[in-house]
Amino acid sequence: MPLVSIIIPCHNAAPWLAQTLESALAQTWEDKEVFLVDDGSTDRSLEIARSFEARGARVLRQSNRGASAARNAGLAVARGEYVQFLDADDLLTPDKVAAQVQLLESRKPGHIASCRWGRFIDDPSAVRFVDDADLRDFLPMDYLIVHAGGKRTMHTAAWLVPRAVAESAGPWNETLSLNAGGEYFTRVVLASQGIAYSATGASLCRSQPPGRLRQPSDRPAIESLVLSVELTAGHMRRAEDSPRVVQALANCWQFLEYETHASAPDLSQRAAREVKALGGSTVRPEMGPKQAMLARLIGWKLSQRIVKCFRR
Repeated sequence: MPLVSIIIPCHNAAPWLAQTLESALAQTWEDKEVFLVDDGSTDRSLEIARSFEARGARVLRQSNRGASAARNAGLAVARGEYVQFLDADDLLTPDKVAAQVQLLESRKPGHIASCRWGRFIDDPSAVRFVDDADLRDFLPMDYLIVHAGGKRTMHTAAWLVPRAVAESAGPWNETLSLNAGGEYFTRVVLASQGIAYSATGASLCRSQPPGRLRQPSDRPAIESLVLSVELTAGHMRRAEDSPRVVQALANCWQFLEYETHASAPDLSQRAAREVKALGGSTVRPEMGPKQAMLARLIGWKLSQRIVKCFRR
C-alpha cells in the first residue's frame, strides 16, 4: 500500500482546525501521514494541533511566511508516494484519498487525480457541490484550456498528486499569495500524463456567508493575482503555443480586467493590453439584467462604477 502524505498549512485557523484534522485522520486509506505546518499562528491553532499528536499527526512550526512556504515545508519532510494538500479550514470525505489512490494505481504512471468538490459555510452536510465541466478525465492541456479560459476553479484539496509529478512540477511559488494554487497546479498538470477523475470521494471548501464574500482589494493580493496569471500564461504557451491556447489566455486576461477594474485600474489596463495583444476575448462581464441594459448605453466600466456607488 503506497504511503499518502497529507499536508495542512495553518495560520490562525483555531475555529476550524480540529474538524480539519479529524477529516484527515479519518481517511479510510490506512497508510498515511498527516503533517500540520503552523505558519506563525497567534491564536490557539498550535495548541489544538498538538492535541492530535497522540493520534499520529505531526506538527511543524515556522515563522509567518505564508501558506505556500508552509506547504513547501511539509513537502520537504513528507515521505509519501502520493501528496494530498488540505487547507486548515477545509474537509475531505472519508473515502476521498482511498478512491483516488486506487484509481491512480490502475492508470499508467504520471497521472494525477481529481474529484468533485463543493462549498459550505458552517455545516458540511449542507455542502453545495460544483457541477463544472472540468470534472472528468482530461489530457493536460485540454484541462488547462477549459480551466483558464472559463474562469473555473479546481479546489486545492480536490487533487491527489504522485510525488514524482510534484517533484517534476517544482515547489509552490512563495512570492504568491492570492491564486498561488492556480499557478502551482498549472505546473502540476503540465508535469503529468493526464487527469483521472474520481467519481467517489470529495473535498469540501469552507466559504464565507452570502454578502460577506470578499473581492481582492489590497494591493499585494491583486499584484499576486496578476503575477499568477502571467506565470500561468507563460507555462501554458511554453508547453503549446497554439491558437486554442492563445484564445484561452485572452479570455483569462479578460476576466482579470473585469475583476480588477474597480480596485486596481492600472492593473486592469495592463490586463486589457494583454487581451488586445492576444487578439481579443470572447467573454463579457458578469452582470444582472439592469446593469447589462445600463452597460449597453454607457459601457461596462462606467456601469460598474455606478453600481459600486449605489452599493456603498
